[in-house]
Order: sequence, then structure tokens, then C-alpha cells
Amino acid sequence: MFEIPPDLNPALAGLAWLRGRWEGTGYREWPGEGKTEFGVQIDFVENGGDYLHYLAQMFTLDAQGRPEAPLTIETGFWRGTPEGQVDVVMCSPEGYAEIWYGPLSPGRVDLTTDAVVRSPLAQVEYTAGRRLYGTVEGKLMYSFDRATTDEALRPYMWATLERR
Repeated sequence: MFEIPPDLNPALAGLAWLRGRWEGTGYREWPGEGKTEFGVQIDFVENGGDYLHYLAQMFTLDAQGRPEAPLTIETGFWRGTPEGQVDVVMCSPEGYAEIWYGPLSPGRVDLTTDAVVRSPLAQVEYTAGRRLYGTVEGKLMYSFDRATTDEALRPYMWATLERR
């Protein structure tokens, strides 16, 4: 269970359940790459503004399930709207910048890309995505479906995380 702090910016009331650090494991799978397990840590942090800072770090795991090496990282900003929507801007070192938008309901955010911008050095021609974040029995469930110029929208990454 979480509590909404009395000094939280009112614009973040609908996103308050995401605040804090989440850690867990997940999988990613893509044609030609196979299925791999990874560790993940996601931080949603507020600083008094009308947004949450988002930082997600994924790691390869050693044989004992401990983080071994960086896999990827992404960062951005999440804002709720008075209409019950979420507006997200994020980027990653793989050469992508994304704008996500979607409905917010208690314990659930369903996002689709409004825009994906790729640098000329991006390794994958990523074109669109869908993400779902939701709480189930106190755990954060996360999924990311991705489309590229070669593949239609399909599952790419999914994870289960616990609040730390």
C-alpha cells in the first residue's frame, strides 16, 4: 500500500501509485534474437514539479540471477492531465526519442506512441510501440510491444517488479 504525501503536486495525484523504486526481472524476445531474461530497476521520482522523472535500467543477469552488465537504459518525464490521460517523453542511448500518450486509471497506464524519432545511428528501425504498466497484488507489471519497419507490433519486453 502507498500513501499520497500531502505535499505532492496535485497534478501527480493519478500517478502517485508509481512513485518510488521498483525492481524485478523480465524477458525480452525479438525475431532473430531469441528470448533472454533480464533484471530491471525502475525509478519514478518527483521533485515538486508537475511531472515524475522516470529512469529504467535493464541488466543482463549472471547464473545466480544477479545484475551482470548493462543491457539498456531509458529516461524521461511522465505528466498526468486533468482529463485522465498520461503524456510521456522518453529517450534511450540506442538512438530513440519517443512521445507516448494514453489513458490513466487507478493502478494502470496504457500508452501508445504518438511519435518515435530515430537517430541515423539507431540499430533498429523502431517505428511504434505500446506499453502497459499496472499493479497486480502490489507488484508492477510492465509490457512493451514494439513495431519496426520489418515487424508489425508484437510483444518485445515484459517484467514483474516489486516496490523497494
